[in-house]
Amino acid sequence: MEKKKQVRGKVILECTNCVRNSLKKVSKGVSRYITQKNRHNTSNQLELKKFCPRCSKHTIHGEIKK
Repeated sequence: MEKKKQVRGKVILECTNCVRNSLKKVSKGVSRYITQKNRHNTSNQLELKKFCPRCSKHTIHGEIKK
């Protein structure tokens, strides 16, 4: 039997503000969250507003590729 592809998959969300700033100077890391999304209902890239401890404020976290 074949395994079915998972409908709910894990996605990694990364702070977009830290990524832009890390290109300009030496980065100590980037804020990341792991969550799940339904691939049938949400086919496009996921973006959520989450708290970033590096920026000390709520910023947009976008989905990255694994």
